[in-house]
Amino acid sequence: MKFSFKLLLCTMIVMAMALGFSGFYFVNYVFETSLEREVGQALDESSILSFAFETAALNVPAKYSILPDSTVEEIASNLERGGRSTSRLLRISGEEKNVLYASDGFETDNGLLKQTDESTKSYRVIEIGDKYYIHTSVAVNTLDRILYLETMRDVSEVFEEREMGFSLYRKVTIVMLIIGTLIMHFIASLLTKPIRILTRATKRMAAGDYSYRAEQVSKDELGQLTTDFNNMANALEENIEKLEEEIEAREDFVAAFAHELKTPLTAIIGYADMLRSHKLDEEKSFMSANYIYTEGKRLEAMSFRLLDIIVTKRNEAELQNVPVESVFHYLQEMFATDEEMKFTFQYEQDIVRAEANLIKTVLVNLIDNACKASEAGSVVEVNGHVQEDGYRFEVKDYGVGIPPEEQRKITKAFYMVDKSRARSKNGAGLGLALCAEILSLHHSELEIESEPGKGTCISFVLQK
Repeated sequence: MKFSFKLLLCTMIVMAMALGFSGFYFVNYVFETSLEREVGQALDESSILSFAFETAALNVPAKYSILPDSTVEEIASNLERGGRSTSRLLRISGEEKNVLYASDGFETDNGLLKQTDESTKSYRVIEIGDKYYIHTSVAVNTLDRILYLETMRDVSEVFEEREMGFSLYRKVTIVMLIIGTLIMHFIASLLTKPIRILTRATKRMAAGDYSYRAEQVSKDELGQLTTDFNNMANALEENIEKLEEEIEAREDFVAAFAHELKTPLTAIIGYADMLRSHKLDEEKSFMSANYIYTEGKRLEAMSFRLLDIIVTKRNEAELQNVPVESVFHYLQEMFATDEEMKFTFQYEQDIVRAEANLIKTVLVNLIDNACKASEAGSVVEVNGHVQEDGYRFEVKDYGVGIPPEEQRKITKAFYMVDKSRARSKNGAGLGLALCAEILSLHHSELEIESEPGKGTCISFVLQK
């Protein structure tokens, strides 16, 4: 069952119970008030009749010391005739509660009479046939006789009004429930509209449409739920996109890794087979062995770089205060024996927060890449200077440069702008990927400025 139908059904049940109980209470209250008024009038009439009976008995001639039964019947008959217009019914009983006079139609039992004594006045509501009466009983003391006067007052109209009230209220209740059902159906549909929208959105997303968003139609809790759902959908879509990018990157990585292994291994196997199966002269043997050695060293460097990247991704850097001077001294000693390139080192002394060995690895890789991108004898500049947000390291060359469309790709593993040039210098496209991972541990990143044919400047900033 839909939530809107449940809401509608529960509302209608509550409404029906409320109307039923309130209607019963209201009609019954009116009935009891009317019946109480009729009882009061019946008791008042009984008192008036008993007083009239006593007055009439006092007017009996003095020759009677005790009121005779015939006189009682005569007085009772006169009292009954005096109230014909009000459908008065009465009955007179003697001391032994034997009936002395009874109006036509006075057919009730003696139950109330038996309960009445000289000091009490009793009444009850009785049903005779399809009519209701208020039956009263009172003792009358006159001329040394104790008589009992009973009256019956027709109150059928009060009960008929109650039945009419219940019947009318039932009709009103039915009409109210029908109208309430229509109104509540509209309200329930309006209130549950955000839920239906969210249900439709979840189905669309379950079917793979992660870009679908639920429309916000209110500003209440359900509206806030819609906003939270859309925020969740945004985060989910972003995560899925990241996962897809990671999957694509892994596939590219595996493909590039396989390709990078295939080329040197094919050459190594080919030249090894040539050395094994043919007698070569000294020059060709040296050339083959040298090629095998060169490609083997390239595979070794590539494996070490891959291992460094994996280890870097799994660890966190332990940052310490590192003097910039010690880093530059290390670089100067590292490249002092390189006679193919010209190096310049200029820096401002300061202290940075870093892991010294990792930062040295970054700078060595950047300088190595600058050398590979430059012709022999070119200048590679390594600079360091203080700025407001930290300390900036720069490695600048005047080599081939990097096209703008390639700049955002060069930190991916195995990616090389000029593959033939990189392979000729034992490059595997892993240096900048390793640098990017190390700098991410230091909450930094590579910044690239390059122009094809004019050179490249790669820099990064460390916190002081």
